Amino acid sequence: FALARYGIEAKGVATCSAGNHGKGLAYAGWRLGVSVTVYVPASVEAERCRAMEAFGARVVRSPYPGYDATEAWAREEAARAGLPFLSAFDDPYVMAGNGGTIAAEVVEDIPDVTTFVVPVGGGGLAAGLAYFVKERRPDTRIFACQLAACPALLRSLEQGRAVTAMPPVATLAGGLEGGLGVQTFTLLRDRVDFVALVEEAELVEAMVWMLDHHQYVIEPSAAVTLAACQSGALPVPEGPVVVIVSGRNVSLPVLRKVLGTGTG
Repeated sequence: FALARYGIEAKGVATCSAGNHGKGLAYAGWRLGVSVTVYVPASVEAERCRAMEAFGARVVRSPYPGYDATEAWAREEAARAGLPFLSAFDDPYVMAGNGGTIAAEVVEDIPDVTTFVVPVGGGGLAAGLAYFVKERRPDTRIFACQLAACPALLRSLEQGRAVTAMPPVATLAGGLEGGLGVQTFTLLRDRVDFVALVEEAELVEAMVWMLDHHQYVIEPSAAVTLAACQSGALPVPEGPVVVIVSGRNVSLPVLRKVLGTGTG
């Protein structure tokens, strides 16, 4: 969706991703015949890199473990190569194609939904969803869920400006690590009703619970919403609630680690 605006004549595009966006962009590039370069943090597992490479992407590992430093480096590298840079979250097309389409489908299927529980890293999914929902249903509540060690949205709301960089943290949830987008904050600042913070151990427990009770394997970043529900970090909702579980891009080594530490 976002890639199409560059045109298939483009010599290529670049992005920075911890996994899901890079994989999606690699697939879109493969379908459109556009070469894709994905810069990834040094901490990203090899399995995620191979998944992007399977769709023809060129994957470049950065010298930095954190997302923010990697993105800054990636933008410089892309500029040197003459490649347009597509943000994994701070782009209106990405927001619309990600959270916006999810919101449209949910509202169609569950017209009486009163509350959305959404994950927040850079904010692309949450911003697209919140904009679609609040423009049509202002009374619908948006509960945002973040990693306690990297609460960029909460800090942004406290400071009244987008906190675009956060200190790198060691986490299994690479999609939740890093700062918030400037454009995503513009959409979220007046549309988020509550921010819940989740600890790393709670992510692990949520993943194990989902596998044990529903036989679904989900990735750590996706587990943040479920963990917030289970930990009691959210206000008690009224009416139908939709909890967004945003992905299953988890490698076997990470899954083994989770199963070795979680208690279910």
